[in-house]
Amino acid sequence: MTNNPSFISSATRVITMERDAVSVLAERIDETFERACEILLGCKGRVVVTGMGKSGHIGNKIAATLASTGTPAFFVHPGEASHGDLGMITSGDVVIALSNSGTTAELITILPLLKLLAVPVIALTGNPSSELAISADVHLNVGVSEEACPLNLAPTSSTTVTLVMGDALAIALLEARGFTANDFAMSHPGGALGRRLLLKIDSIMHTGDEIPSVVLGSALSGALLEMSSKGLGMTAVVDKNGALAGIFTDGDLRRAIDRGIDIHSSPIDDIMTANCRTIRPGTMAAEALRIMEDNKITVLVAVDSEHKPVGVIHTHDLLKAGVA
Repeated sequence: MTNNPSFISSATRVITMERDAVSVLAERIDETFERACEILLGCKGRVVVTGMGKSGHIGNKIAATLASTGTPAFFVHPGEASHGDLGMITSGDVVIALSNSGTTAELITILPLLKLLAVPVIALTGNPSSELAISADVHLNVGVSEEACPLNLAPTSSTTVTLVMGDALAIALLEARGFTANDFAMSHPGGALGRRLLLKIDSIMHTGDEIPSVVLGSALSGALLEMSSKGLGMTAVVDKNGALAGIFTDGDLRRAIDRGIDIHSSPIDDIMTANCRTIRPGTMAAEALRIMEDNKITVLVAVDSEHKPVGVIHTHDLLKAGVA
């Protein structure tokens, strides 16, 4: 592999130019941006993002970010809007229109119709004097002095700045709504965060006959057989009423052997861990993981209101579920 310094210098130039363009954008965040946020926050319908070409690609991303952070949104292609898709926009919506030039014909064509629907328009353009900027209810300037493209033709710096402005709007709205990690998880149930924040132990814990259990007074040998048959490296120890009295684990066995205890004749009562950590059904799996990590344990017994075991959850279960 050759180390071509022109590649490195080109990449460095692009990154520097786009970084500087974003820095300039920060200076434009003022009461106009606040007004745009107020309009979006007050939207009774959906936020409709639209744009042609590269602006359209950026618009798709902005719509997706808005939708996943608490602001219902979708993207409409402005060319298709003139051929029927304008019916997707209702009087309760707000439109975010993207055009670096501010003169994109497909957007200009639908402006009068948006006015008839009394749909507020927030324009993101690089030309404050353009027809789109002037016609919009709010104009956010995303102009750049030059593109990172050496020909100053390919949308590069301008699309980056537009994307950052879209992110700024989305996150400002997220904070204004008090949007939480749990809210985020609700729209991302298939992702790692969704699993961590939505999954409850009830869905993955071992229940019924799968729970290893012996009664107080049982011989240690019997507890070992129960542990072996259930394969969880532990057994619950219950009293005559079925309430949890303690837990016996592989670790307890090792410590018993180190102490020279006769594993064939000793009762489980002498070796088990009493007052063990427990958890209640309905607890989030992520909370179970936190308890295990904080206490350096690998298993938890879920107990009901009478302190009777109703389930067992192991770190392996959390790993399999994608929580750990």
